[in-house]
Amino acid sequence: MTRTAEKINALVREDSSMTEALESIRATADENGGEVQWGDVSDDLTSGQWGRLIEKGVLVDGDEGFEIADREAYDEALDGDGTGSAFPDADVDIDAEASKWSQWDKLAGVGSLLLMFGYWLDPVRDTVGGTLNLLLGPLDAALPFYAVILSVALLTGLYSTLLQANLMNPEVLGKYQKRMKAMQDKQQDVRDRKQEAEERGASEAELEQLENELEQVREEQMEAMAENMGMFKEQIRPMVWIMLFTIPIFLWMYWKIHGGNVAGAEWTVVMPIVGVVDWTDGVIGPMPAWILWYFLCSMGFTQLLRKSLNIDMTPSTT
Repeated sequence: MTRTAEKINALVREDSSMTEALESIRATADENGGEVQWGDVSDDLTSGQWGRLIEKGVLVDGDEGFEIADREAYDEALDGDGTGSAFPDADVDIDAEASKWSQWDKLAGVGSLLLMFGYWLDPVRDTVGGTLNLLLGPLDAALPFYAVILSVALLTGLYSTLLQANLMNPEVLGKYQKRMKAMQDKQQDVRDRKQEAEERGASEAELEQLENELEQVREEQMEAMAENMGMFKEQIRPMVWIMLFTIPIFLWMYWKIHGGNVAGAEWTVVMPIVGVVDWTDGVIGPMPAWILWYFLCSMGFTQLLRKSLNIDMTPSTT
């Protein structure tokens, strides 16, 4: 939307009768070869409205009078064709299909939910832990257990970063955020205009019009909230894949530690600040040492990997 259209929309929001004044100026300009003088339109608008149009640069000096600065934007703002909205981001085009889950995404979600039962069901935990031990057992035999957790954290950080980079679309998330922000700004704008109208003692008709406009904005927000499920799907999609691969690793670590499969010499670890602790000791509240050590390693490696691979997951608003 051009600056001229923005100025016109702002003037109309301040004074609803400005629309008729603008229509009169356009009709007169068409009759007079593109120019208009105060005497030609003095019966249709006030001197204050005329002055505001000149002050805002909607009308500029012509050969004998004034002419419309940007006729195309002027027509867009009055006729509503094009992008004449005062809040264009509220009407941002979002492709709902872009956030739609594939059959494989849904299967990954179901698989993640089923694997979560392993935290409460011993047979599931033992089966997953024993099976994964065929792969991680050689690593465990070659390294001390704290280094095994560190290596596993590096692995999970790597595939988590790659999955997020490939399955999450920052541009789509940015569009959802832009629309939400624009809707909030639109609602605040109407509220401010209503408060200003109440303070200057506006007529009942004007206050009712503003209340209806505010109600319409609320309805638009409710519709947008329903459509914003696409943003939730976009954010959750890589998470189900990350959980599908990470939950088995967690079950293996749980199986190793709580199942007594860690060698006695590796049962304790020296952690920064905390000192010597057992893997099952609560370090931060009920959180055991092995989970804390894994999260610290995983978060550190994830940040390093994103930086080194130049992966930015910040929603794009461009």
